[in-house]
Parts: sequence; structure tokens; C-alpha cells
Amino acid sequence: MADRWFEDVPEHDPDDPDAVERALRRQERAAKRQGKSSGRKAKKAASAPVGGEPSGTVSRFGSGRAAGGPRGPRTPRMPRRRGSGGSGAGRGRFVILGVVGLFAILFVWFLFALFQPFAGDGEGEPFNVNIPRGEGVGAVGDLLAEEGVISNATLFELKATITGKRAELYHGNHQFRKDMSYSAALEELGKQPKKVTITVTVPEGLSRSETADTVEAAGLPGDYLADSVKSKSLDPDDYGADGKAKSLEGFLFPATYELKPGSTTKDLVEQQLQAFKDNIAGVDMKYAKKKNLTVYDVLTIASMVEREVAVAKERKTVAAVIYNRLAMGEPLFIDATTRFAVDNWTEPLTESELAVDSPYNTRTNQGLPPGPIGSPGLASIEAAAKPEKTDVWLYVVKPGTCGEHVFSSSLDEHNANVEKYQQAQEEAGGSPTEC
Repeated sequence: MADRWFEDVPEHDPDDPDAVERALRRQERAAKRQGKSSGRKAKKAASAPVGGEPSGTVSRFGSGRAAGGPRGPRTPRMPRRRGSGGSGAGRGRFVILGVVGLFAILFVWFLFALFQPFAGDGEGEPFNVNIPRGEGVGAVGDLLAEEGVISNATLFELKATITGKRAELYHGNHQFRKDMSYSAALEELGKQPKKVTITVTVPEGLSRSETADTVEAAGLPGDYLADSVKSKSLDPDDYGADGKAKSLEGFLFPATYELKPGSTTKDLVEQQLQAFKDNIAGVDMKYAKKKNLTVYDVLTIASMVEREVAVAKERKTVAAVIYNRLAMGEPLFIDATTRFAVDNWTEPLTESELAVDSPYNTRTNQGLPPGPIGSPGLASIEAAAKPEKTDVWLYVVKPGTCGEHVFSSSLDEHNANVEKYQQAQEEAGGSPTEC
């Protein structure tokens, strides 16, 4: 044992005790270093992964060193870029938040557009819209959008679906306004449709040209003047026109008419003619016939009465004036007939108009004009058929009244009444009537 130990002692002089001692100390220091080195290797092997590289070799990453050898130079690492990974993640978060925000805005807009919290029952006057039978919600929405009732047909259909009202809508005529909410429009469509009619009121005494304006203003489609020239349902000759009638003037009975949707001026004319037949059948024509007057003549007289009279109680008296003047052979001097001839119902008649060469000018022609100058009402027809029994044959407007007349049976009395009227006119600086 001692011999082997000495074999390991470094080379020295065995006879020199100091040399032997120095050699022993070097051997101890070497043994300590060897022990420390073995400990480090064992510790490193324990921490290395299974299947790791054998000792004494350079690791695949270039960071190892030979076992027991000096530590080799380390492979330089790339400097770590601060914030590069964090910046990418931040941008991603911003993109996601932006997309979510956009969808939120669109969703809120959709809810406002669908439920219309600030819309209501619409604007303006109500008007009729006819919903055809068999139309689905989509077609109804398109129709209402075209009429300006709602803003969007697709959202209207969606609202009907969401609220469960698709199967609760009625066809027919409904009253809508412009810019209604979907809820208000659906509410109206959920009501039983009203029976809507077109109302046309034809005042008493109007001529065909005046009535045409009234009918057009009522919104009834068609050409009233053309449709009121003749009709298969009434022939003026059956009432004594004897070929003189150029149109249905006088037979178009004035009244208020209710017409179904889709009606035209031709339908109105037919209703007027039927109303005339119904009313004329009850008029007593015995007196007129005794005076050799036909129903057509009575209508002509009644049309003048309608224009001359402003006070109902004077109808029979004015009719009597016409009868008396016809019997005397005096011109009627009723300027309403001249207005009919020149179709001027509103402006003062000029001198040239008063002298117009027309059979309707009752200043220059004796007897009745060729036919009615308008369509009279029943009261005037009855007055013309049986006038008041009186000998008056002249009249002038009474000053200080609203259209009343002063009647006289002599020219002197009449001239005195005319002078009073002219004096009142001069004092008033215009018309002396009070209407």
C-alpha cells in the first residue's frame, strides 16, 4: 500500500525529507482538485436531460465544454428585443375591440331602425290606400313604402314577423298618413277596413263646365264634360227637347254623391241622371202644360231661376216674372244666359259680351234660350212648373239687403226702384248690397 502510494508521489529526491514533504503536499492539493472536479461533473450529469450529450463533447447549441477541460467560449446570444411581442398583442386587442365596437353600433342602429322609438302616427292629412286581396306582408310593405307611409319595406316585414302580426292584417281600404312608424301602420292594418267612398257635391244651378271643375277638385278621374254630352240612359227628346239639346245640360241633378273607389266621371253622370228621373217624376207639370211648356222648357226656366235668386222665398216670384214676360213678348233680360253663352261666371260682363250674337243672349232675343244654362235643384224646378200667381214682370235688387229684389208690375214703378238703387250705389261707392 505504501509502495503504491509512493508511486503516485511526483518525482523527488527520496533522501531529501523536505523534498518528500513538498511532493506530498502537491499530491494532496492535486487530490483535492480532482475531488472537486469529480463533484462538479456528477452534479452536472444529474441535472442533464436523459439522452443528453456525453461528457467531453460540445453541446449542439455550442455552449458545452470538454469534460474536465477548461470552459470554452459561450456562443453569443441574440439580444432580446424589448416590447416587440407585446406591441403585436396590443394591436390585436385594438383590432378586436374595434370590430366589437362596430358591431355594437350597427346593432344599436338596427334596433332604432326597427323599433323607431321616435316615430309615431305619421304626418299630414290621412289618405286612403287600398290593400289588394291576397297580398302578402312583403307586397304590402312595398306598397306602403311607395306611398310614403313607411320608410323601409324589409324592416316593416321583419317587424310584422317579430310581433306575430303577419296573419292579422286585413286587405281593403285603410287610412294612413305619411311617415308612420311600423307599429302604427301594422295597427291600422289590423283594423277592419272602412268602406271608403268618394264624395262629390254638385251645387244647384252649376253649368257643366263649372261642375267639371268641382268634380276634378274632388279627385274623381275621368272627363266630365265628355261624359255628360249624351247617355244611353236618358234622351232629352223624351222630355220635350225636340232635338235642341246639344248635351245633358239641365238633366245632371245637383246633389251630394257617394261613389265607390274606382268610380269615374261616367259613373257620376249616370247617378245624376238617375237622380233627375227620380225627382222629376214627383213634380206637378199640369200648370206648365197648360201654358204649352214642356218639361225641357220648365228645366230651362228653372235654370234661370236658380241663377237669379239668392233668397229662397223669391223663387216662385221670379218664375212668375219669366212667365209674364214670355206672355207679353218681352225679352227676358236675364244676364245669366249671356254668361252661359260666353262661359264667364265670375267677372263682370263687358259691353261686347252683353252684345254677343248668341241665341242665349236674352237681351237681344225674345222667348226662352235654346235650353237650360245649368242643372237646377228640385225647389227651382217646382217653382218653374208652378209659379206664383202675380202680374209683376220687372224687378231690381233692393239696396241694403243681400240679394233680395223689389218687384213691380209697371214700368214707372220699376224705374223709380231703379233710381233708388242707383242713388244707394252712388252713396256706397259701389254695390249697395250687404252680404
